[in-house]
Amino acid sequence: MTAQVLLRRATGLSVSDAVAERAVGQRMEQTGFTDSAAYLQALTPTEMTQLIELVVVPESWLFRDPQAFYATVELVQERWARGRATRILSIPCAGGEEPYSMAMALRDKGVPKQAFSIDAYDLSPGCIERAQAGVYGRNAFRAQDVAFRERYFTHVADDAYRIIDALREQVTFRQGNLLQFDTATYSRHYDVVFCRNLLIYFDKPTTRAAIHKLSALLADDGMLLAGYAEVPSFCQNGFATLQFRQAFALKKETAAPASPAQAAPLPVLRTLRSVPPAPKRATAPIAPATLRTRPVSVPSPPPVPVPVPAAQADLLAEARLLADRGQLREAGEKCHAHLARVPEAAEAYFMLGIINELAGKMDLADDYWRRCIYLQPDHYEALCHLALLAERNGNHTATATLKARAARIYQRRQASN
Repeated sequence: MTAQVLLRRATGLSVSDAVAERAVGQRMEQTGFTDSAAYLQALTPTEMTQLIELVVVPESWLFRDPQAFYATVELVQERWARGRATRILSIPCAGGEEPYSMAMALRDKGVPKQAFSIDAYDLSPGCIERAQAGVYGRNAFRAQDVAFRERYFTHVADDAYRIIDALREQVTFRQGNLLQFDTATYSRHYDVVFCRNLLIYFDKPTTRAAIHKLSALLADDGMLLAGYAEVPSFCQNGFATLQFRQAFALKKETAAPASPAQAAPLPVLRTLRSVPPAPKRATAPIAPATLRTRPVSVPSPPPVPVPVPAAQADLLAEARLLADRGQLREAGEKCHAHLARVPEAAEAYFMLGIINELAGKMDLADDYWRRCIYLQPDHYEALCHLALLAERNGNHTATATLKARAARIYQRRQASN
């Protein structure tokens, strides 16, 4: 069994052969193995944990996309006014940035600590250890307004700050895998679930399984906060959007409204890390790994996309299957064969972007996604990927432009459904 398959079975995450092999190589150097087959044969649970640490690369910061926290504050306040405490779940929680941001947002609004509880889980034991320590460096303070650092952190060394004990005590951290979560014990247990930018690492079957778990954990009148690129997947699997501005909030499709009724237009966008195969148009896109970007320019006028005959569309379906199996070179060949027949096929360029992302060729991925949106300016997934790319590299102007475009497209789709 390959390292890629072992990691996928253990975590649910889609990782490329190259990433899996690189992680195995690093662990072999540290453990003294010279043969990869022997290393994988001798893999213990402890060693698997160490291997997983090398492919799970958390990326977050405090008060990242703060509108989700403000929407949750409204819900907690409204429920506490009726004498009801709110149970909040953050999964995955990375290094604790998200649950601590929630605790700070509630403290800022004067919400008493008995009005809520926060549980936080992550697959990575290393992330949980860092979250429990509560010490953060410069990269954690990327929000536009970092005045909260003076209120809730103490300076410990150089650029390192430690969150105050009163807030650390508000969050319970545990190591855990959503796909293995005990939904029988915690059935409908949580009133608010933060699960932002996890599904972008999953293939379609794993995405459905993860959403099923989240639905089981969420109270029937609860609210789920997703990443912007994941909203379509949730909507295809039993959730409906709540109209909180820029919060990407959802409820169970048959559930009553989860919070106060002040509705606002649908949001702008958010992000995290890297993986799976190319989705169809209505599904959530895959987030990039290591990223570079250039300022956004929108060519005008774009060519009109050419309808794709069924026989030619089969090449793209084959390319998706090959990419899903990690056969990236073969998948790319199918896409190029399709483009030889249909030079203006936007979906083929989108697929090539995904394939090159998985291969770690981010400049090429960027170029292919830009070709895609030149040919099809309303290609939601390509815009999401480009926004993720821009955000990861600190290009705030490009990020805002791309997010706004994607949000407008999503709103139009919602209005037409």
